[in-house]
Order: sequence, then structure tokens, then C-alpha cells
Amino acid sequence: MENNHDIDKKFNEASHSLEEPATFPGFDKVWAKVEEKLDKKEDKKRNVPIWFPYGIAASLIIGLGAFYFINKKEIVDISKPQISQNKVSPKVNPKVEVIDSTVKSNIEMEIAVVNAQKENQVLVYSNVVPEPVKAPNILVPKQGDYAVASNPNYMEPDHDGVLDKDDEPQEMKEVVVTGALGIRKKQNATSSSNQISNSNIVQSLQGSVAGVKISSNNNGWLYNQSSNNNVVNSIQEQIPSSTISGSLPQNILIRGAGSLNGNNQALIVIDGMVSNQIALTKLNPQQIKSVDVLKEAALTALYGSRAANGVVVVTTKKLSRKEKKAFKKLQKVQDSINRSKQIQQYSSEEYDAFVENPFELTKNQSVSTFSIDVDKAAYSNIRRMINNGEVVNKNAVRIEEMINYFKYNYPQPKNNQPFSINTEYNDAPWNPKHKLLKIGLQGKNIPMDKLPSSNFVFLIDVSGSMDAANKLPLLKSSFKVLLDQLRPQDKVGIVVYAGSAGMVLPPTSAKEKDKVIEALDKLQAGGSTAGGQGIELAYKLAQENFIKGGNNRVIIATDGDFNVGASSTGDLQTLIEEKRKSGVFLTCLGFGMGNFKDNHMETLANKGNGNYAYIDNMQEANKFLGKEFAGSMYAIAKDVKIQIEFNPKFVKSYRLIGYENRKLKNEDFTNDKIDAGELGSGHTVTALYEVIPNDVNSEFLPKENDLKYTKNTNDENFSDELATVKFRYKKPDGDTSSEIIQVVKNSNESISSASDDFKFASSVAWFGLVLRNSNLIKNKSLVDIEKLSKKGKGNDEEGYRSEFVRLLETYKTIQK
Repeated sequence: MENNHDIDKKFNEASHSLEEPATFPGFDKVWAKVEEKLDKKEDKKRNVPIWFPYGIAASLIIGLGAFYFINKKEIVDISKPQISQNKVSPKVNPKVEVIDSTVKSNIEMEIAVVNAQKENQVLVYSNVVPEPVKAPNILVPKQGDYAVASNPNYMEPDHDGVLDKDDEPQEMKEVVVTGALGIRKKQNATSSSNQISNSNIVQSLQGSVAGVKISSNNNGWLYNQSSNNNVVNSIQEQIPSSTISGSLPQNILIRGAGSLNGNNQALIVIDGMVSNQIALTKLNPQQIKSVDVLKEAALTALYGSRAANGVVVVTTKKLSRKEKKAFKKLQKVQDSINRSKQIQQYSSEEYDAFVENPFELTKNQSVSTFSIDVDKAAYSNIRRMINNGEVVNKNAVRIEEMINYFKYNYPQPKNNQPFSINTEYNDAPWNPKHKLLKIGLQGKNIPMDKLPSSNFVFLIDVSGSMDAANKLPLLKSSFKVLLDQLRPQDKVGIVVYAGSAGMVLPPTSAKEKDKVIEALDKLQAGGSTAGGQGIELAYKLAQENFIKGGNNRVIIATDGDFNVGASSTGDLQTLIEEKRKSGVFLTCLGFGMGNFKDNHMETLANKGNGNYAYIDNMQEANKFLGKEFAGSMYAIAKDVKIQIEFNPKFVKSYRLIGYENRKLKNEDFTNDKIDAGELGSGHTVTALYEVIPNDVNSEFLPKENDLKYTKNTNDENFSDELATVKFRYKKPDGDTSSEIIQVVKNSNESISSASDDFKFASSVAWFGLVLRNSNLIKNKSLVDIEKLSKKGKGNDEEGYRSEFVRLLETYKTIQK
């Protein structure tokens, strides 16, 4: 036994280096057996390897330790066990009882901790560490925006349990209250919201507003709408540590309060269909079979939060066919109203309002003057709305742009004239007793190899509002279509604007197409919209590289949402009228939806010697920038004006269909300082006048005034002349206008003898009048419009007229 002391010393040193407890219950018995074995081996005078006793001891320790835990009544999964360390001095013999007691107490402590955790069961496991949270922040609005009040939330990222200088303030993104589970930080939580606009609802918040979070983000939790100031005052008094400015928008959304809304009306269900108060009041009491009022929690499973105030279930007797039809019509009207309200609430698109042209008495005013319009944006924008199932904004409907979206079979001009003049006089399909006068211009087709060299500057909006699939990505693809049409002698420069403007590509030959495409592909959206700065820089670049006798043009592509610098319609008009004097033409390409500013695009095109198209898909990009490239990009005449004088002998009254924002004063016709529209190579322009013949008494005739000093008498014999049409235009680089005159003869043709172009153009105009809900037409039948458009399709090689027929069919389906 002389070596026992050395073995004991080494055993203690080894146990000190282990991370596990050195001893366990019953250690005395185990060690006695070890000593007994060692004595027997000494008696046999055998040399035992020094590691052998340690191996036996370690095996026994592990085995008995496993047996100890297996025999526990409950198996506990400790994710982060606490390890106790026992320091044993190598110079002192171990006191086994003390060590055993220490190990046992440590194990009991661990078991007690785990049992305490099991008592507070966790329903959802999460690796997120709870963090201290301050009282909820209330938003303080800035000018046109919202900001969070300056109450910083300090987090404790280093988890040392001490809030010190290393712990920086962090923004609290969201707080979710989980009841007994405490407060946990959670991201991407799905929640419901209800809008509160009634001041009485504040009473419902009494005593329950603590922990409510009112935030302002782009998801629409807080809207900039007006309501009752009492709501703000009440909330300010009741939410601890809250700050609400007096100018806070007072229409508030509170998350998680599905039962809180601005009224206490019950949900109305008629014959199993969710309905409304209006439909209920319209029901004949004799037809009501039963009425049940239900207020059960289970109803919310069927109807959601709408049933929070109960459900009124109305069962009717068998309704007659007439009553069913009336009921459906009423429901349809209500659905249309709700749909319109929804579109208006979430859409920030802007269109200039206008009133359609009225009838004029010929004897009081026989002359009408207007500028031509080759824009085509309205039709493709309306097409987008209909295809998306949206309600068409009546102010988006510009009938002249709908008509001019399509090409017509007019003959080419002769005698070196830039365009030919074509007229046709026939019945008006929507008012049978009225007539229509169609005036058409056909621009001269110039072959591509004869077109002058081009100096194009692409002005591209890369602001944050362009960050959508139907905006910047579609824009890039559209410009690549345009690049395919250019020749080596044509040049392209690129200017972009967001918070400010900058040039990303100096004027580069179109033969370096890859270089231009590379510059386009690098563009990304972000920032505000300094459109005015972009226009300034683009025109500056175009003027510095101006080609005398060439085609100098800025092509702006944007959603029109300018918000920095010159951003109002008036500011943009002043800016573009000044730039127009440089001799640089303008093309506007509109993209996107939701925040589209059509009024800005229309102003730029009208006042900047330009044209305007709306690109809603690649098909439209291929049409406007590919197939119609020459007509869209090369002007053959500018400041084109039309003046028509009607003969009172045959015309009692007339009105111009469309062109409301292109009308001119009669004296502006001969004034060369007055701007008007441009006509491109191969372009067609069509205008329609609705005429009330002299022998027709129409309900749409304006009231006549008896004039004492002015009398319109026609002593000369103009026999069969219906009207005289005059045209004025300038060459693209000219300052003096030329005039062409053409006389229109009176005729008495019927619609059956009209040309395909007349039938189709009048059907498009008819549809536009229906979309605007015009008060100046009798027949608003979509079926009749469709029939007329099919008769006028003619030789539709490219399929655009067939697409219009399909659009009519889609619109009919939406209206059902």
C-alpha cells in the first residue's frame, strides 16, 4: 500500500482537470473495491500500468453517473447546463463527504431550476431573448410625413446584465403582447387593423390603451385624413409617456382590436347574402318571411369582425322576377359605389378635370378652332384600367386620344404637301337625327434612309417611385426597342434624376449599342423626384449637341410623380414653354400605376412641342417605339392648327368631340406665336364634329337669344357647301406658317354607306362618351357600340381594332 498515497494524489489532480463532478454518491464503496483490487495485485507481485487504475475509476464513474440519471423520475432537457467546478488541493487529502455533499447540492439546484421552468409552460418556442421595452411611442407628424417621438429604446446587446455605454439605442420595430408569455420582440407578424373615425370610440379605449402601439409606416396603419380632435386629446391623456402633436392626422388605426370600429351597426344578411341597410329598407315588408337577430361569438368565424356587433338575418318569401331584378340592380349600384371608394382611397393617380364641349349655335358662333393632338396615352391607360377590373376615371378619358390611337386608311399627300386632308359626312350613331363630320390628316411617309440624323437624350426617372416591375424594368426594355431603330449616325445620351439630376452617358453613337445598354442596365430606383432639374440638364445636353437640320429630341420616361423643385403643373408649364424655344422637341413616355400623374405628362407634351404615350406593357412599347418609330420621333410639321367655319344654311348647331384641352381662340389661328401640335412622319390625325342639321329640332339644342344689333344673314349663294376647313402649319425648323383650305360639301348619306374608317372611329368615340357618362348622347348601349366596331374593323392586319372589340367585351362583363 506504499503507492496508495501517490495514486490518491494523481486521482485528485485528474478529477480537478475534469469539467464533471469528481465524486458521486457511494464513492466510498467504489474506492474500497479499488483498494482491494490494488492490494490483490500487489500480493501477486504484478506490475500494473499506471493508467490502468485511472481507467477503471473513470469507467465506474461514467457508468454509475448514467445509472444515477436514468433512475430519475423525470428526464429534463437542459439546453445550457451549469457546470460546477470543485477545486481540490493536491497537497491535502480529499474529504469525500464534503465533496459528495457539494456535488449533490449542485445537482439539486439544477433540478430545481428546470422544474421551475416546467411550471411556466411555453406554448411557442423561440430563440429570441426578451429585451427590456419602454412605453409605446406615439407618432409626431412632420410636414407631409410622420416621425417617431424622440424616446430612444436602449437594448442590451452584450447581455452582461448592465446597461452601459456599450449599449446603443436601437429603434423598436414592433411589439407583440403575448399574455402570460411576457413581451417578446417579433418581426413580420401578421395582424388585422380597423379604422376608427368616430369620436365616441374613445370611450372604448378607457382603461385599455396601455401597450397599444400607433405607428406610421407605408403599410397604411396611420392615414393622413381628418376626423375629430377629441380622439387625439383623449389618447394623449391616456397613453403613458405619449406625445401627440396638435396637427396629428386624427384617423387612427389600432392593431389587434378587431372589435373596435367607428359604428355599432349590425351586419345585415338577406337570404344568405351579406347586404346593407339601404337594401333592407328597400324590401317590401309583405315579402319578409322572418327576421332573426343573432349575437354569438361563433358568428365571427363566418363573417369575421363585421359580425362583432351582431348579425340581422332576413329571410324573404319567394321574390318575383321583377323584385329580384330590382334587388340585383340595387346591389350592383352599391357594389360600384364601394369599389369606387376603394379605388379612390388607395390610388393617388392625378388627372386634370374638364367639361366636354357643348353644342354651339351656328348663327351666334359659326367658327371653331383647335390644335391637332397626336397623343395616344389615354387609350392605353384606359385599357390598363379595364383589364385590371378597375373603375375608369372619367377624367382619364380623352376621346381624341382614343380615336388617334388607331391608324386610318387615308391617302398620301400630293404636290409636296406635308399631309393630305380627308373629310366624310354621315349619320351620328348615338343620336340618329344628328350627323358626324370626320376630318382626317395623313402625314407624309418619309423612308428611314431619308430621315435626318437624330440627337436623342433619354431623360429617365430613377426615383423611388419607379421601383416596380411595370416601371423601371419595363422602361429599360422599352428603350432597347427604340435603340433597335437607330442608325450609326444617330446619337444617344442618358440623363437620370432622383433627388438630383446627373448624366450617366454622354452623347454616344448608336453603333455602340452595347455601351448604351450597359448604362441602362446599371440604373436602379431610389430617392425623391427632382424632375425639374432633370429637364434642365437634359435640354442643356441636347442643345450642346444640337444638329442643325436634324432631329433633336428629349425623351422623358417617368410616372410623372415630381416632388422636388419645379413640381406643380404651373411650374412645369413655365419651364417647358421656355425650353420649347430651343428647337428641341419632346416625347413623354408614362409608366406605372397607383401614383401615376397623368396631368403632369399631359402638360409637358402639350406645351413642349411634344407627344405623349402611356406604356403599360411590351406590346405597347413595340407599337409606339418600334412600328410607329418614325411617326413618333420625326416631326414633318409643327404648330398644326385647324379652323372650321360652318354654313348656317345647313348647320343649326355643332360641337367638337374631344380636344377639350386643345381648343384655341379664333384669333389664335393666324398668330404664329401660339403653340400647337406636331405631326410626325406617316402619322394620322382624326377629329369628329357632331352636327345638328338646320331642319332638325333636337333636345340638345342650346337656347337661342334674340340679338338686336347682330343678325346673321346669308345673302350669297353657297348652295351645297356644308363647311370650309382651314389648316395652318410650320416646317419643323420654320417660324412662319402656311395655310391650306378645303371645302366640305353637304350630303345626306346614311350610316350603312359609311366607310370602315368612319364606322370604327365613331364607335371608339361612342365608347369614350359612354365612359365619360356624357349627358349629350341618347343611346349608351354597349351592344350597339360593339356591333358598329365589328362592322368597321375592315382589314385589321395588326389586330389593334380586334383588340378594341375584345376590350368592349371585357368592359361589358365588368358592368354586369
